[in-house]
Amino acid sequence: MAGRAIALLVLSAATPAAFSQDNPCTRIDDDHERLLCYDRASGRAGANRLPGTLPVPVPAPSSLPALPAPARDSDLLPANQAGEMAHAIRDVRRSLGTSLADRWELDAASDRGRFTLRPYKPMFVMLADRSTHPNQMPYSPNPANQVTTPLGLERTDMKFQISLKSKVAHRLFGDNGDLWIGYTQTSYWQIYNSHASRPFRETNYEPEAMLVFRTNYSLFGWQGRMAGLSLNHQSNGRGDPESRSWNRLIAQFGFEKDNWMVMLRPWWRIAESRDDDNNPDIADYVGRADLLVVRKSEGHELSLLARHSLRGGDRSHGSLQLDYAFPIFSYLKGYVQVFTGYGASLIDYNHRQTRLGIGVSLVQWL
Repeated sequence: MAGRAIALLVLSAATPAAFSQDNPCTRIDDDHERLLCYDRASGRAGANRLPGTLPVPVPAPSSLPALPAPARDSDLLPANQAGEMAHAIRDVRRSLGTSLADRWELDAASDRGRFTLRPYKPMFVMLADRSTHPNQMPYSPNPANQVTTPLGLERTDMKFQISLKSKVAHRLFGDNGDLWIGYTQTSYWQIYNSHASRPFRETNYEPEAMLVFRTNYSLFGWQGRMAGLSLNHQSNGRGDPESRSWNRLIAQFGFEKDNWMVMLRPWWRIAESRDDDNNPDIADYVGRADLLVVRKSEGHELSLLARHSLRGGDRSHGSLQLDYAFPIFSYLKGYVQVFTGYGASLIDYNHRQTRLGIGVSLVQWL
């Protein structure tokens, strides 16, 4: 065997082409037959043939069995595990949003079943959210909700928001109609206010239940993809005089076209008794409907959120909010938000200001 090994080394140095990976001899398993094959390929027919054995012909390339293609990772897994892995990868991408169908599981391909957490509204951290006019003395038409001593606020907050939802029931009406529950929390932290021990200025809590239907119609070139009805509660969890809260029934209609998405949401406020109403005129300031327009392209997302009271004269109020997210690394994005008008937070529902926020985002509208 040592002599054969030396012979092979000599042959490989003298005739490298004979030992290339393309040579069909490399596919012969038997050591003796493979050596004879190399002999013939190098012009040394019979040099190493054992006495009493017949020459071994060099197989033609076309007669050799085809080598299998290199296996992919998914091919090495059982079929069910490979399918689950592909499903999980697609779910991560879709859970971070590409369309209304992905966000609301409007087709079989995007259906993740019940009781899985999904993104809802944008989730971000704004390292600085600066106001042109902080609300130092929040007030309301209800005398029990009027602050009489200035709060001593700094212009700049740290602002962050988390927002998740989960489907708890599906196909409630034949093959359509899913019930979701959602939760959004937005906090304003006076982290730069060292004189007041850096308190949380305001936190808004927003749980809701949403019944969502898949739709398929065209309106002015836009495709109607979904419609829904939600029961929404929003409050700041504070005691009087800073307590603010309201309950709404919200209708929503979602449309898509190319890289654009539009969501229209009119709502009706559920009335409260006058003595218990912390903010009886909130609909005249925060509004009775909003319109969200989103444009997404190559990792960038630009959105405009407009709210209005749908009233005229002294009752005509609203707000505009412009958000821009741009890639930084992987799913982390830079985030810029500009807000002007009424209702930046619940305590500011009837306070007009302009705010500029800068930070990072993990989840956007799409």
